[in-house]
Amino acid sequence: MDTRPAAARRFAPTALMLGNVVTGCAVLAPAGMLKELSEGLDVSIRTAGLLITFGAIVLCVGSPVTAWLTSRVERRMLLAATLAVLAVTNVASAFAPDYASLLGLRLAMLAIGVIYTPQAAGTAAMIVPETRRGSAIAYVFLGWSLAAAVGLPLITLVAHRYGWRAAYGGIGALGVVSFLLLTWRLPGGLFGAPVALRTWLDLARNRLVVLLLLITTLYMSGQFVIFTFMGPLLARLTGASADAIGLVFAIYGAFGFVGVAVATRIVDGWGAYRTSVLSISLVLAGIAGWALTAGNYLSMACSVAVWGLGFASSNSMQQVRLVAAAPSLASASVSLNTSVLYIGQAIGSAVGGILYGGDLLYGAGYVAAVFLASALVTVVLTRPRTAG
Repeated sequence: MDTRPAAARRFAPTALMLGNVVTGCAVLAPAGMLKELSEGLDVSIRTAGLLITFGAIVLCVGSPVTAWLTSRVERRMLLAATLAVLAVTNVASAFAPDYASLLGLRLAMLAIGVIYTPQAAGTAAMIVPETRRGSAIAYVFLGWSLAAAVGLPLITLVAHRYGWRAAYGGIGALGVVSFLLLTWRLPGGLFGAPVALRTWLDLARNRLVVLLLLITTLYMSGQFVIFTFMGPLLARLTGASADAIGLVFAIYGAFGFVGVAVATRIVDGWGAYRTSVLSISLVLAGIAGWALTAGNYLSMACSVAVWGLGFASSNSMQQVRLVAAAPSLASASVSLNTSVLYIGQAIGSAVGGILYGGDLLYGAGYVAAVFLASALVTVVLTRPRTAG
């Protein structure tokens, strides 16, 4: 039984959220410094982008596997160990001698790092009353918004000023801090429901769960067609400098933070379905704006702001809806959602790489919009009878 003071237990969701900051920075980092990685490792920008594509493949395979393998492990021990691995591998990445070494380190890092996000969401659901479960999960996912709002622009700035090795070192240092906070504040003795083979079969037979997973795949694919190559696309389409590109990343993340903060406030009243429709509609509107105004820096930056309002909140709402769709299978369904989220990243970054490599720079926004429109149609198909 955990005997920590109530104040310590109340801080636990924040400790979980900060771990998502580290995870988000680790996953997103290459997108913020493709140019520096390309030049420093003597590879093309498209090849540097494969750090995201191959990493996403490892993540999508690893999420359900690690959910099964670790389902009986005590949560504080599991999450703290995951953050320790993230810290060590990011520091090691700062000393990688070549592209192959960096890729190997990244794949090893993400094979373990995939544990964190779904298990943090499941753990948050365990430590708050049921009436606050939706807002608690959304709050934990603020970490990804902060990673995009603060982490990614800082990564872009540090990589441009001091090199990509310094950026990886910074992520490693942040990982050490997060590890210490989580170990200090997360209650002990937390165990999720064991995950067995029957769990996956039960989820596969749940129509709502399957449709929710499809939504995640579609909207993540659409976003990563652009997001993976956002910096190089802005540079080639508008002539944007490194500082101007960093500003767009900051806009994306800052508005994402605002969006998920608002979603956290309204979800308990609006319901996850309505909040999800709003979030994905904003992403679609922003990406459509990018496509229609490609070539104009100011208009594209404004479109990214609209896109940002929905990107993080849409994922949070997916987690909330999955937990509600099958509460007893929440640990497995959230890990599956994380898995298909990374499938979407892999699909989107691969498609984006093909378009970028073929100089189809203006077409990327339209291809991304098709993915998002398909996701929104699928959301409508999941409308509950009570529209909650």
